[in-house]
Amino acid sequence: MFSTSGAPTDPALGGAAALLAGGLAGSGVSHAVIAPTLYLENLLMPYVMDAVRERGALPYPIRGDFPVSWASHLDIADVAVALFDRHDVTGVVSVGQYPAITGADLAEAFGTHFGKRVIFEPITPEQMRASVAPVIGEGPAADVAGLYQAMSALPDHSITPEDSAQKLLGITPRTTGQWLTDIGL
Repeated sequence: MFSTSGAPTDPALGGAAALLAGGLAGSGVSHAVIAPTLYLENLLMPYVMDAVRERGALPYPIRGDFPVSWASHLDIADVAVALFDRHDVTGVVSVGQYPAITGADLAEAFGTHFGKRVIFEPITPEQMRASVAPVIGEGPAADVAGLYQAMSALPDHSITPEDSAQKLLGITPRTTGQWLTDIGL
């Protein structure tokens, strides 16, 4: 079992996760590649949570119309546990909300949870880099900003139903509201 931690598995895009997933697929060894998109836990960063609490805004470096199949680390754990008992499920298992949701959907879930109006506020990858650099360091912040810059050219960041945990394992990931409740916010 291998989790991509959100890195792409498409060989055309390259990268370590795609290389490892391809190697596993060609090895003949029974395997499962857990493939989430973006983690809901990213929304716990201080620049996001402070803005939600203080200004009623949810800032994030994606377009407002950009659908994402968000997943929680809790969802990844649920899938990993299920896969220990499901040796018949092999290959890529995509984990995330389907259908994918937009920034406005995220903001609405935060607003409902916190009992106030919250709007989605698209920010640039550079704004995110500047916000997270004090927390994770300048080099990793630049790498993260580069990921979001590259993602901005895509039409969406959605899982496909065919290889989803929903279809393959019968596991539906948490909604944003369920996640907020589960983590005790």
